[in-house]
Amino acid sequence: MRVAHRRAATCAAMAIAGALIVTTAACGGGDSNSATSNAKIKLTIGTFGDFGYKPLYAEYQQLHQNIEIVERITKTEDHHKNLAARLATNTGAADIEAIEEGWAGTFTAQPAKFHNFMDHGGAAIKSRWPEWKWQTGSAADGTVIGVGTDVGGMAMCYRKDLFEKAGLPGDRDAVSKLWPTWEEYIATGKRFQAAKLPNTHFFDGPTVMYRSVLGQADVGIYDKSNTVVVETNPAVKRAWDLTIQAIQAGLSAKIAAWSTDWNAGMAKGTFATLACPSWMMAYIQQQAKDASGKWDIAAIPGGGGNWGGSWLTLPKQGKHAKEAAELAKWLTAPEQQAKVFRAIGNFPSTISLYDDPVIKDFTNPFFNNAPVGQIFSNSVKVLVPQYQGPKAGDINTAIQNGLTRVEQGKQTPDQSWQQVLKDVKALL
Repeated sequence: MRVAHRRAATCAAMAIAGALIVTTAACGGGDSNSATSNAKIKLTIGTFGDFGYKPLYAEYQQLHQNIEIVERITKTEDHHKNLAARLATNTGAADIEAIEEGWAGTFTAQPAKFHNFMDHGGAAIKSRWPEWKWQTGSAADGTVIGVGTDVGGMAMCYRKDLFEKAGLPGDRDAVSKLWPTWEEYIATGKRFQAAKLPNTHFFDGPTVMYRSVLGQADVGIYDKSNTVVVETNPAVKRAWDLTIQAIQAGLSAKIAAWSTDWNAGMAKGTFATLACPSWMMAYIQQQAKDASGKWDIAAIPGGGGNWGGSWLTLPKQGKHAKEAAELAKWLTAPEQQAKVFRAIGNFPSTISLYDDPVIKDFTNPFFNNAPVGQIFSNSVKVLVPQYQGPKAGDINTAIQNGLTRVEQGKQTPDQSWQQVLKDVKALL
């Protein structure tokens, strides 16, 4: 999941963070048998965004009568900052903590702070995931700190009703043909704005567009030698420049992602397009409950890409590593990932599901019966994951803040870009 952040996610993301508490038998780290012990086991699990786990918690508690699950929620960025602080002070971390793609490198750089899933049956489940997903949750010394939840394959969510009012096609195949490239996406936005629909803009704001363009590059913030390449990687500047072009063309609603106005805009039609990693479907459905059938899903400009996706980790501060590992493995099993996708849209990271009818034949009635299983399966199969270094999340935030300064008229694009480069250097 994600961002926006997880995820995006967001989902971010972005999003909201949750924590889950399950109580453990007696004291100490837990040789207790969850299926047979009468004592309650309390575990904590911290998440962000909508992981779709509430029904699964209830199911797991039915299967394990001695387990009680309680959930807490915070925002994506706060979740990761809090986790970093709790690891540094060795107090306050949950038994299970979710981490999002953009922050994965922050925590894989600290393997001593986490239990190794290889000590908890990791070898038996490794084949569930593509190699890149498994490796992104692993440290350089081979410690597997996290097992994968969702993955952020890309599409474009759009308001079918607003497109038709603006004189554009509403059919998803015809919409996809409007924008094979991001340049043509911007050109389509100019056509949309020319219709002068009241209180509506073509897209929400800079964050989601920037992250989506960058997510299509082979190399993003870091190269594979763990070097920050913001200043030297043309893909980063291209994502910046395209987003600036869209802002300067007047296409943006100037709404900050994951703000109250952003949430309301999904329901009210304040913006007509939103680049859409799979986990974004859950967010839209949650915020725009009365807009079912008005939203649809087309191909993403540029094709493919990835933004977000998450992992479940086991901080060593947790008192019950055995029980926490069993819960994490169960939540990320293909059967549970399929249930989450069909319920809210977070796309599975387990490869056995991509050609399974339970996924590939699934259509989403909220999004005008879009064949979301097929759309996101195709996207995930061709994605090339970027290497995520330890400061990727913070660096992306600095770049997004720079785009916002331009949008708000506080700096010119050149002035803001130069400040971004200074801000990035200050983070390193």
